[in-house]
Parts: sequence; C-alpha cells; structure tokens
Amino acid sequence: MTHWTADDIPNQTGRSAVVTGTGGLGLEDALALTRAGAEVVIAGRNPDKGAEAVARVRREVPSAQVRFERLDLADLASVTAFGERLRGQTDHLDILINNAAVMVPPTRVETADGFELQLGTNYLGHFALTAHLMPLLRKASAARVVSLSSVAARSGAIDFDDLNARRRYRSMPAYGQSKLACLMFAFELQRRSEAGGWGVASLAAHPGVSRTDLLLNAPGEGSLPRFFRKTFPFLFQPAAQGALPTLFAATAPEARPGVYYGPDGGGELRGYPTEAKVPPQALDETVARRLWAISEDLAGVSFG
Repeated sequence: MTHWTADDIPNQTGRSAVVTGTGGLGLEDALALTRAGAEVVIAGRNPDKGAEAVARVRREVPSAQVRFERLDLADLASVTAFGERLRGQTDHLDILINNAAVMVPPTRVETADGFELQLGTNYLGHFALTAHLMPLLRKASAARVVSLSSVAARSGAIDFDDLNARRRYRSMPAYGQSKLACLMFAFELQRRSEAGGWGVASLAAHPGVSRTDLLLNAPGEGSLPRFFRKTFPFLFQPAAQGALPTLFAATAPEARPGVYYGPDGGGELRGYPTEAKVPPQALDETVARRLWAISEDLAGVSFG
C-alpha cells in the first residue's frame, strides 16, 4: 500500500456512509467519500457546525450527496433517536466510521448518563451507535465499521475496578483507556461478526498526530498536549493526511477485517496508511469479552 491516498478510493457510487464528527478527520472523511460518489451522513452534536460541514463539502464537491443528522454521543437517548431515524430513512448502511472524540478535559466531567466523558463519548456512545445501526449494516453488501483509536492506546489500560474514574480521575489515562476500548471493540466486533455470520467487517485505524481541533476544543486550557498543538503546529500532519488510514480501512479492497491501520512514518505519527502495531493489551480476548458484556449493560443495547 505504498503511498496510498484518497485518490485511490474505489468508486463509491451507490454506497452509503455515516461519519461521526463535524470537523477535522470526520470532515476529511466526508469530503473524500463524497468525491468518490458515496452518500454521506455527517453526524454530530452541534447543528451549526453540522451546517458548516455540509456547506463546505458541497462547495468542494458540488455533486455531493451529503446531509447532517444530530447525534450527541454523550447522551444515549440521542444515540437511540439517531438510530431510529436512520433505520426509518434507509434500508441498509455500507460504511460506519466511529470517529468523533473528546480529549483530556482537566477535571472529571460526566455524560448525560453519568459516564466519564471520554469513555462515554469516545467508546460507549460509539458502541451503542454500532448496535443501533447493526441491522442496517447487516443488510448491506460487504459493510464495514471503522473504529478510531489513537497512539494513546499504547499506554491505555481497562480499569474494571474504576471504569468511570469515580475514585481517581487523570485526564490522559482516561483518554488512553477510552481509545484502547475502541480498539478492543473493533477486534471483538470482528470476532463476533465472523462467529455469527453477520457479514460485517470491523477494522480499526488511528490518525497518528494530526492538525485537528480535537486538542484546541478540549476544555484543558493548560494541558501539555494543547500547548504543543498551539505552539508547534508544524509537528502535526494535515488532517487530510491523518484521515488516510481511516479511509483506507473503510474503502480499500486490500484492507483486511480485524486489522489496525495507521501512518507508516515517524513511529506511526505521520505518513501513509499501513498496518499499525497493536498494543499487547488490546489482544486480550478475555478482557475484550468482559468489556463487551459490561458495555452492553451500561449502554442498554444488545447486538443479538
């Protein structure tokens, strides 16, 4: 996959996609997919930002089939409502990109359902979303789910004794846990799809270190990652480049189910799509099964 770019995306005419997140990587995903002919739903919390994203896509891709749908991943009622709306609007879904995220709030914040914000948004919200959209994915031909992890997953650990950081909150370990959970979800979803004959391919990707607003929009004004993002923007690759591993996983014929993709250069911090190194803890299937069962209970969903 030497220097694979968005120009290598196969024709997506007739295929449909949901991308979570209205800016940064999600916007680049939407731009690339609509250029390739896909019909794209941009899903996000803020209708104003959603309208801006749709307007930009239409400016750059006049023929784009794109619309915005409201989805607050930090509110399970919003996730349920989104799933119900989409199931009423279409009979299948070809691509789901679980992209949106929050990062390093300096103090512990809870979602509408009482979960630690990063775990609830980055992981549990997407877990529930995938469950609600699974009937549509299973009706598609060769559907793919791409879950976004992060280089932060390397240092992540699933703390079952304090999953929601109620006893002790530290922003980066909580973020690392949420992104490790996303990666383990991708692998476990693939195992369950194979075992159950669901016909849905699950893949994972990470963007390296990219110039998005994730850190700039984070509540942590004084955080070290935010400082580096503002002070040394040249260290971060463009968002369009960071989106390539996700787009490769979502569309490339040679992308393989159950595989993790990331950039090929600088310790996976920048570059073109390649197979990423999987943190050893992400391969623990016993932990993955336990996390899945707890997640179904917390999110109130079942994959059947």
